[in-house]
Amino acid sequence: MMGMMMRRWAAAAATLLMTTGLISSAPPSWAAADTPPAAAAPASELEMPEPPSPEEARRQLASLQVAPENDMPGYSRSKFPHWITQYGTCDTREVVLQRDGTDVSQDDQCRAISGHWVSPYDGVAAEAAGQLDIDHVVPLKEAWRSGAAAWTTEDRKAFANDLVHSQLVAVSARSNRSKADKDPANWQPPLASYRCIYGRAWISVKYVYDLAVDPAERSALEGMLETCA
Repeated sequence: MMGMMMRRWAAAAATLLMTTGLISSAPPSWAAADTPPAAAAPASELEMPEPPSPEEARRQLASLQVAPENDMPGYSRSKFPHWITQYGTCDTREVVLQRDGTDVSQDDQCRAISGHWVSPYDGVAAEAAGQLDIDHVVPLKEAWRSGAAAWTTEDRKAFANDLVHSQLVAVSARSNRSKADKDPANWQPPLASYRCIYGRAWISVKYVYDLAVDPAERSALEGMLETCA
């Protein structure tokens, strides 16, 4: 299990480094304070990551450790530092807002000042960035209870700002706050047509980061995959 976890983690870390324009020997982006800002976002950061196919998601789900959630004390959002600078003056939130919206205009500090967004969780349209939250598909506290409590702060920072996998999405503030830290056994997107994608994304993130699922969560995910056409 440890070898599998390290292989997945190494692959995820390597992809993240390449996506943010870092060479393999470079320090992580949050440590590279003297790196000149990029003129524009790497193209890969402006494309929403596609979750695995339903067939691949089923395979990944079958390989996940099934265990009760470990409600370890000590959780804090500050242990998952976000949002980090991705390039220039753009932090992770602003990159996701640009990526997930249409006709998005930004000021000289990379803040979205106009645009159009549709929340995939509930279909709610927004014309102002302030109406949106950036959701961690696998919530930070859920990750903590599923294995991230044992990670380093640097690892949790990478998880909380992951633009490579299907972990971050711009959604209506209402849907994000309704979800909170619930797993799919207790919350699923109100828009039923999105549940296939959501389930596949959730499984992918848990698989990449070698996080456990509890029995009720696994059952709910199996049901979500059944909605896939």
